[in-house]
Amino acid sequence: MKKFSISGLLVGVSLLAISPARAEEAADEAAANAAPAEADGSAIVITGVRGRIQRSVADSPVPIDVIGPQELRNTGRTGLKEILGNIIPSLTMPALGGGGTSASVRPIAIRGLSGDYVLVLVNGKRRHTTSLINNLSRVSGGSTPVDIDLIPTIGVGRIEVLRDGAAAQYGSDAISGVINIILDNSPQGGEVSVTGGQLYQKGGALAQVAGTYGLGLGDGGFARFAVEAKYHDRADSSGEPVPYIYPLVNGQPDPREADADHLIAGGYGRSNRDKIVNASYNAELPVGDDTSLYSFATLSHRDIKDARGAFFAAPTGYGGLANTSGASVLPQLYPSGFQAYRRIWEWDFQVALGLRSEFAGWSLDVSTGFGRNNVKLGAENTLNPSLGPDSPTSFFMGRQKQDLWVNNLDLSRDLDLGLAKPVSLSLGVEQRWERFQNLAGEPDSYRDGGYVIPADGTPFGLLYGGKSPSPGLVSFTGTSPADASSLSRNNVAAYVDVSTDLTPGWFLGLAGRFEHYSDSAGNTFSAKASTRVELTKGLALRGGVNTGFRAPSLAQTAFSTTQNTVTVIGDDRVSTVSKFLPVNSAAAIALGAKPLKPEKSLNFTAGVTYENGPLRITVDAYQIRIDDRIVKTEFLGTASNGGAAIKDILVANGIDDVDSAQFFTNAIDTRTRGVDVVGEYTLDTAALGTFRLNAAYSYNRTKILHVIDNPEELSDLNVTLFGRQAQQDLVVALPRSKVVLSSNWSLDRLRALLRVTRYGEYTEASNVAASDRTFGAKWITDAEVGFQLTESLDIAVGANNLFDVYPQKNGAVAYDGSGLYGNFAPFGLSGGFYYARLDVKF
Repeated sequence: MKKFSISGLLVGVSLLAISPARAEEAADEAAANAAPAEADGSAIVITGVRGRIQRSVADSPVPIDVIGPQELRNTGRTGLKEILGNIIPSLTMPALGGGGTSASVRPIAIRGLSGDYVLVLVNGKRRHTTSLINNLSRVSGGSTPVDIDLIPTIGVGRIEVLRDGAAAQYGSDAISGVINIILDNSPQGGEVSVTGGQLYQKGGALAQVAGTYGLGLGDGGFARFAVEAKYHDRADSSGEPVPYIYPLVNGQPDPREADADHLIAGGYGRSNRDKIVNASYNAELPVGDDTSLYSFATLSHRDIKDARGAFFAAPTGYGGLANTSGASVLPQLYPSGFQAYRRIWEWDFQVALGLRSEFAGWSLDVSTGFGRNNVKLGAENTLNPSLGPDSPTSFFMGRQKQDLWVNNLDLSRDLDLGLAKPVSLSLGVEQRWERFQNLAGEPDSYRDGGYVIPADGTPFGLLYGGKSPSPGLVSFTGTSPADASSLSRNNVAAYVDVSTDLTPGWFLGLAGRFEHYSDSAGNTFSAKASTRVELTKGLALRGGVNTGFRAPSLAQTAFSTTQNTVTVIGDDRVSTVSKFLPVNSAAAIALGAKPLKPEKSLNFTAGVTYENGPLRITVDAYQIRIDDRIVKTEFLGTASNGGAAIKDILVANGIDDVDSAQFFTNAIDTRTRGVDVVGEYTLDTAALGTFRLNAAYSYNRTKILHVIDNPEELSDLNVTLFGRQAQQDLVVALPRSKVVLSSNWSLDRLRALLRVTRYGEYTEASNVAASDRTFGAKWITDAEVGFQLTESLDIAVGANNLFDVYPQKNGAVAYDGSGLYGNFAPFGLSGGFYYARLDVKF
């Protein structure tokens, strides 16, 4: 792996230092127009709050965090997923959640629930989801959440994280919480930031350049532009070297072994090479005394080359075994085996336009917004063995698109009813249109070419002569016309939100929302009640109850794929073909599939808050019950799960070329209980500087309350619809506890950050309890030191995972050397990372 020079990246940029006087002027202007930078109790919040009455973090009736731009930057990370995972105790991500596109675009979980259960807003407006469904992921399997990594971090003014259900206010998905990403609205000044780094031992070079610039518009308006470009190289494998690459020769190693690379688990660890360009603008233009136009947008392009989700296809006789990759590795093309790579070329954008005004005593906000995620899927360094030695080695596998068009009308006013404060009344309507498309790839990525392996006397010919390899690609599968789909739906909603202080110190809020979907999601109604009672100055109780829902995603209804999988039988790795069936297909219905229903939730939360000068403590307990959760079934039709009887059903319904099948279904009810504790203390000293101390603890535990019985169509068969491993992955695959301790110190121009995170134990389960593997808790240390060279020039150096900690060695090592550290480690499999950053303000 080529080493990366941080100093070479940063040297020339220091020449960009601008006049200190101008930088100070720009900083003052930005501070006057921006929201509070850090999450102190006085920060005014807009998430979960409607109407004209302002509320702060300290007096919010539900738990909410405000993360400012400096806190986002001081993590040393460059994507919002990893940044928030580093700051928010209840947010985690597995290193390798599973195969498919989820191996390249990592799924997140909040409060032990998948990213599908958190609503993402940008400037208070609903963000579109990804088009990439996590159909092969064990963690958050089947989810299609918002990919927040496609928003430029340098363009963010602050992020508000509401840790409570809010479907009655915002609609579908807001079950475990809401993340509101508020773009920077500073009207003047600019900044350029350059970051470079790499892993301690495994390469993985990172280079990022980001810039932002703001200017005034009209009388009191602004326009703020941001762009960032990132290159993150793949790391060396975290697997173990294998003893042999080539077949043994008369019982001895092949002479070619001396020059061969025996570290072949290319998909184990940080194996993806990312090239990302993210851009945004945020603008507002006053057009009258009480009226202004506003607009914002994001635009992203991502290019991924990833070995994750793709096994090393070994040559015949690899490692002395009689059969490893079967007839799929044609020696004419790959005599030494090969490592396939998934390619993802992605365009993503969101644009919104709106008007705010005052009309007849009402505050009015009318807006429209459109977002699209457009992904082209490809494969490199692989083959379709059924095409024979003339097979191409790179392929276009298909395209997936997700569109969302949202129109909103929001009204609010204050009513004086003689209470302690005016009653804040808000109401509004929303219309949404969304579409999911799964488009076919080139025929060579899925077709059967009919190649027959010749019995030519070679070792390969002696094993497989006269046989036909499986159709489709090795490791991946292109989308065929039979699997292609396009599905859309409409949604209309109306809500009302009322809140006030009934007496000094007693707040009460009520909200309700009705929604109608044009598909099987049908009609839903959600309600919420929240309250806060101040017992004495600084000490308060808060809590609430709410119902919510999550409409099934269009991808969960329409997605279909036919994939080549590998099953180990004895010493042989046998290729099999499985099909993911759309819920409304004849074959799925024949297996008992039903139209997907909304997942319904009931949330309770209760907490206590205390604030006294520089000290703030919050403790919030919660319970989230979700009924009719959507999960994927087991593979039906395998030898141990339905066998020939399932295959007969598939053949009778036009599916005659697969070994097994699965689909999505509303199958389980769960209950998640947990507690979040946050403590903050700021110590100002004259001689030693300022210490901002923070401690956060999150604990959650999910329990499966009910699993549906097998449908009538399968009642007479020996079939497991939702097996042990899948059930365990819902409840133990992620750490139940997480502790984050941090100290942010500053003295004059010098500052330092120290953050220590403890990830609790987690289990990678199996269908047999004896094969479960539990990985113990680990402490991870991050540190950064920064120095302000001039008023406009700042430099910082730091390390994530300072002490190069790896997960416990408790995994099952696979034939290719992968698996030693398991797959689900929330802090990665590649060890420590060091970096340097240079910021220039003007």
